Amino acid sequence: MRVLLTGATGFLGRRLTRRLLADGDAVSVLSRDPARARSALGEVTAHAWEPEAGPPPAAAFRAADGAPVEVVLHLLGEPVAEGRWSADKKRRIESSRSVGTRHLVDAIAALEARPRALVAASAIGYYGDRGDELLDERSPPGSGFLAEVCVAWEREEARAATLGLRVATARIGIVLGEDGGALGRMLTPFKLGLGGRLGDGQQWMSWIHADDVVGLLLHAARHDDLRGPLNAVAPAPVQNADFTRALGGALHRPAILPVPAVALRLAFGELATVLLASQRVVPRVALGSGYAFVHPTLAGALAASLAA
Repeated sequence: MRVLLTGATGFLGRRLTRRLLADGDAVSVLSRDPARARSALGEVTAHAWEPEAGPPPAAAFRAADGAPVEVVLHLLGEPVAEGRWSADKKRRIESSRSVGTRHLVDAIAALEARPRALVAASAIGYYGDRGDELLDERSPPGSGFLAEVCVAWEREEARAATLGLRVATARIGIVLGEDGGALGRMLTPFKLGLGGRLGDGQQWMSWIHADDVVGLLLHAARHDDLRGPLNAVAPAPVQNADFTRALGGALHRPAILPVPAVALRLAFGELATVLLASQRVVPRVALGSGYAFVHPTLAGALAASLAA
């Protein structure tokens, strides 16, 4: 498979690139710093692209052997959970997704030989804060900043379908892994015995191990019958209090110091709404299409993440 990848040097992008190369796929990447990307990723073809400045070069849509790229895997986006949400941070979160995706699709529109598929990232922020409601791919979007960002993001991705591409949109949950992701930011306080539930701990957390995010992205890339939204979450969401107990147990540390909602809002500002939001999301499409999760349980996912 000839693949063009955006976001290749990020937490998920690095894993995905390693898996593609191990599977013998031809990998090209779009990067602001092609030399850095080649150094970090190995045997890839790297092309320069400033996502918000304009479309990527047409040459990026041909593999090293000159043949057209078959699948575009699009993971690009400003990190959401790093730093307070200033006005400029929120602009970058939105623009990196909607404008960057618009420019990517504009480049595809100008091609004579187009890829057959676009597999693109979104997030379960699409669903907003929904309490105990069970959410699958048929559920409507929620409200709030991240829901609005995801709706605009997915709208730009869907434009590729009007160009004849099969479009699959992975709504990614809380990612666990041994070298980054959400778990990386949680470990220090828990290792110090300072971990605890957030707010009342009743909010649902729809988590997924990074290996399964990669697995689902490749599953979507390689199955021509998969199109539309795909929830990239494990089959068993848990409430925050249960997640806290499981992580504390895996680390053999107490997890008894709750963080009040008011303290989260003081520390993180508007970002606290993400930490306190409840999203009980299930992977209906993934399970229905035969995907077998590598880490279907939280205990197993945490053990794999902490083993390295």
